[in-house]
Amino acid sequence: MPSQAVTYTTAAVAAVATGFLAYAVYFDYKRRNDPEFRRQLRRSARRQARQEKEYAELSQQAQRQRIRQMVDEAKEEGFPTTSDEKEAYFLEQVQAGEILGQDPTKAVDASLAFYKALKVYPTPGDLISIYDKTVAKPILDILAEMIAYDPSLKIGTNYTGGVDVAELMREMASAPGVGLD
Repeated sequence: MPSQAVTYTTAAVAAVATGFLAYAVYFDYKRRNDPEFRRQLRRSARRQARQEKEYAELSQQAQRQRIRQMVDEAKEEGFPTTSDEKEAYFLEQVQAGEILGQDPTKAVDASLAFYKALKVYPTPGDLISIYDKTVAKPILDILAEMIAYDPSLKIGTNYTGGVDVAELMREMASAPGVGLD
């Protein structure tokens, strides 16, 4: 009896493999010899590429909207005013950003924590250069969008003769064909 089960299983696997091979040969024949089939394949590929592009644009818009909403909520919550409170808040937010930054799915939350730390830091431009060396690029990109969205964050004002990076980023984001992606 066990040999009969093995025989049936072998026959079933051979039938499936033969069917798959026959379909592959048929598909290749149609692809090479039928111009309408080739056109249909190209149309399908273009349609899929267009849908993927639209999806990417929609998800990017949704992420930008989420970033704006998170920045607005952070500004509504307010930031500490005394020096000791600012220092404790800064350390808390940087630590939260580092922990969240380890998980790629929480890049927006990590960026928000780094943004909050940036808001209370006395020289934001210096902190951005530190972030540039230590924080992952996807998080930095999101942080750049947050900085560009917040006009109250003056990056270059603490430098003598410095450049206002936030204003520069806003100008780049509004220029056609130039984005922060």
